[in-house]
Amino acid sequence: MLELRDVSKRYRSGDELVTAVDHVSATFTAGELVALYGPSGSGKSTLLMLAAGILAPDTGAVLFEGSSLAGYSRRELTQYRRSAIGLVTQSTDFQSGLSILDNAGAKLIAAGVTVRRARARTMPLFDLVGLSHRAHHRPHEVSTGERQRAAIVRALANSPRLILADEPTGNLDSARSAELLSTLAEACHEQDVACLLVTHDPQAAHYATRIVNLVDGQIDQTPAPAIGRGA
Repeated sequence: MLELRDVSKRYRSGDELVTAVDHVSATFTAGELVALYGPSGSGKSTLLMLAAGILAPDTGAVLFEGSSLAGYSRRELTQYRRSAIGLVTQSTDFQSGLSILDNAGAKLIAAGVTVRRARARTMPLFDLVGLSHRAHHRPHEVSTGERQRAAIVRALANSPRLILADEPTGNLDSARSAELLSTLAEACHEQDVACLLVTHDPQAAHYATRIVNLVDGQIDQTPAPAIGRGA
């Protein structure tokens, strides 16, 4: 599904050259939820942006279904982000004048789907995350946890093959975090989607298929705990 081959990314900070991702190689496959742990500044978010094609590596290659993103045209990269991946961030960034239902279907509408059909395709996902009763509310009318669940719906609405989630539980209490992680794990399993979850949340390990630890831009992979997903 997604492969990183000897990928490195560096930034210049004043006179210093900082290595955010340092010769990382990893593969992420359909149906698995991978929890990516690491301290602040370890390169987790950079790795996610490389996977999304928002950043380009300085060395190495990012491949999606065997094709290097480096070979994509600007249009193909836009299409990749629009149709192949679903991105979940801490900031839900919803349009205040629209319901969370229409916010969640915005990517479909941008791709030419009518509003009516976008709503019809998106509404079952609100059922999946237990939010159908709030779908017609505007962002300021729902809680932070409900907005985060709506963000998962938005990420799933275009039937992506890869979900990239950056600290989606960062603003939630433990109960809401568990709820959201369970929803992600269920979506990955039932829809055969690969999910890369950047997190500090220790609960994520209970829902992950695999754990990747990122320290100083380099990774160490370990199996998920035996208690298993959703425990």
